[in-house]
Amino acid sequence: MIKALRRAGDRRRQLGGHHAWRFEPYCGSEVIALDCETTDLDPRRAELVALAAVKIRDGHVLTSESLDLRLQRPESLSGNSIRIHGLRGVDLWGGEALGDALDRLLDFIGNRPLVGWCIDYDVAVINRHMRPRTGFDLPNRTLDVCRLYARERRRVQPDIEPDVRFEAMSEALGVPIMGRHTALGDAVTTALMYLRLYHGRAISA
Repeated sequence: MIKALRRAGDRRRQLGGHHAWRFEPYCGSEVIALDCETTDLDPRRAELVALAAVKIRDGHVLTSESLDLRLQRPESLSGNSIRIHGLRGVDLWGGEALGDALDRLLDFIGNRPLVGWCIDYDVAVINRHMRPRTGFDLPNRTLDVCRLYARERRRVQPDIEPDVRFEAMSEALGVPIMGRHTALGDAVTTALMYLRLYHGRAISA
């Protein structure tokens, strides 16, 4: 309810503005697989290190139509006192300014639906950084492959709690892991898992 009310308020404030079209329903057939690499598992503290998005169209993952952004090292990171989860050293140096990266992400995704593994986390982190710059949260509809997978698993094995860890889901769905803990690799793997779940029954008892 709160999310819906906030989105409605954002839409009213953007009426007639440059971003108004982003709040319109998407009428095409593409979806975007989204992933971000961050410095913390808590979205209230996490800083963005890398962002990636890849288009899914007509049952295909279009790696030739993807966005792969490494961001500048967050100012909050200094010394060895910072615990960084799942990141490589190369992810912390160079890259684009945060504002430029978010603008490129907005241009790439448009108003298409977003697909992700635990996508609520990714969207929460992005929104925390984006709202102060744009005045709105991502208005895109979201689909969480964890929920899709859990629903399908419970359909065939209702007495077993689904294992929704990234690696476990990938193995169960017969999807290769493409560069784990890289934003683009995880986005592509997520896109492949989504297609396995979306096109027919991907899980058997």
